[in-house]
Amino acid sequence: MSGKFRPAWWVITTGAVFGVLFALLIKLGNPPNMGVCAICFLRDTAGALGLHTINKLSYIRPEIIGFILGSTIIALITREFKATGGSSPLLRFIIGIFVTIGALVFLGCPIRMLGRIAGGDWTALEGLLGLVSGIYVGTQFLKAGFNLGRMQVLPGSNGWVMPVIALGLLILFLTRPDFIVLKGTHAPLIISLIAGLILGGLANRSRFCTIGGIRDLILMADTYLLQGIAALLISAFILNLILGQFHPGRFFIAHTDFIWNFAGMFLAGLGLVMLGGCPFRQMVMSGYGNTDAGITVLGMLFGAGVAHNFKLVASPAGVPNNGKAAVIIGIIILVVLGFTNRKFDNRG
Repeated sequence: MSGKFRPAWWVITTGAVFGVLFALLIKLGNPPNMGVCAICFLRDTAGALGLHTINKLSYIRPEIIGFILGSTIIALITREFKATGGSSPLLRFIIGIFVTIGALVFLGCPIRMLGRIAGGDWTALEGLLGLVSGIYVGTQFLKAGFNLGRMQVLPGSNGWVMPVIALGLLILFLTRPDFIVLKGTHAPLIISLIAGLILGGLANRSRFCTIGGIRDLILMADTYLLQGIAALLISAFILNLILGQFHPGRFFIAHTDFIWNFAGMFLAGLGLVMLGGCPFRQMVMSGYGNTDAGITVLGMLFGAGVAHNFKLVASPAGVPNNGKAAVIIGIIILVVLGFTNRKFDNRG
């Protein structure tokens, strides 16, 4: 949403708080340079639910629960909660899968990419270049009429699906039934949950979105959302310096293959423009009743399981051939969708 509709301090505050919490969550137990990563959190949650079998990457991430419920709470307070959807749900699910594959080949979502840069991991700049390139191509499809269809108002119960799922995940976390796996490196539950609630609530009001910031700059020369991105980078960098977490030239849980850092985030950027927002933004939208965002989040969750089960995910050792092939296939499929889902004006 353009800055024409909201004061800039909303998105700047959201970005600044995001950067602070990114650095703090690392200090308090989240993996290095993974203070907040929507895709990584979905991957861990997929493992906890048995969608893949890597125990060290299996943990219901309280931050996700907070992102969704924080947005829901604010939407109810402001009376903006509304069930909407019906815009190509199956395509959104499929695109969500490929976005996840691209992000896991890079090893992080756009927010983690920014956090890695703020921590001195210069390999993330390769991902940034790919992300911007993918967003640019996506905006050209938007200019040419790409459209997944118009949303419509739905019966109210539809809008509650994702908030109820979030509550269900919290119950599973607290009760810990035998089929749930809770391993991995993480900050304490209450801190992670509160951080998620704060970020979900702020982003509901500010419309903070990493993809939207670059998209709006290219399409409309609108810098509203871009100010939030800048605030995130600056605040995370400053706090990393204070906490001794800034390590220029060192990378954690990352690889140095330029081509696949670029290509993975190119695929993610292209897909996220088509979907209308970054993975974090999709969770926030699903919290206030947007079922299109909800099906996208579920597609990303499923994609995380697929990526690990089919050995598509990169590691510090590099990118497996399966992952390279999946990225290429994903780019081809999204380009085809970009050309075949254009709305033409047939008048005249």
